[in-house]
Amino acid sequence: MIERAEPDGRSVLLAAKRYRSAETSDFRRSSQYTEGRRTRRSRDSRALQKKSTYGRALSAGLWAGAEFSALSELYERGAPVPYPVQVDNTEVLMEFIGEGHVAAPRLASVRGTPSETAELWQQVVELMRVFARAGYAHGDLSPYNLLVQNGRVMVIDVPQIVDIVSNPRGIELLERDCRNVSSWFQRHGVDCDPEALAGELIADAFGR
Repeated sequence: MIERAEPDGRSVLLAAKRYRSAETSDFRRSSQYTEGRRTRRSRDSRALQKKSTYGRALSAGLWAGAEFSALSELYERGAPVPYPVQVDNTEVLMEFIGEGHVAAPRLASVRGTPSETAELWQQVVELMRVFARAGYAHGDLSPYNLLVQNGRVMVIDVPQIVDIVSNPRGIELLERDCRNVSSWFQRHGVDCDPEALAGELIADAFGR
């Protein structure tokens, strides 16, 4: 978390997300998310495949860049994501979601009335529609990367965003997102059908 002074004298809190490079740890992400992505230089492609020191550092930077790009596009489309401020090599600076210095709770820890929970479900469905209409699935959606701030759902952790059409596993990952969030809401009394939701989202993605 970083506190930054604005020109008008106000201070704002920003969240800094740093992707670990080869110097600190092994950086691993499943290739299921990156199928279809390309690097411009053949040297970079070879380094990523060999998982060399350079390749691991490059991988960290690519994931940071992917998250910043995804946040930028989704924010422009009206998705409830943190406002992206800047990306610097392996670090992404973005809007801090919370009150004061306290981060907003994850959906997994939220307990509300039946009507409040049903409203949260509708918000999750709508944000998934925004993704799908742009041709994307989150790829790793769960109650742990959905935050709830003052009754509003915000989605975080989007570097693995998947193109539903071009990624061979795009539809499979979209369906998994639907099951993950639906199962949590079902356990909390919301009547939802993950298969029906997936079908609607796929129609949205291919009908854009």
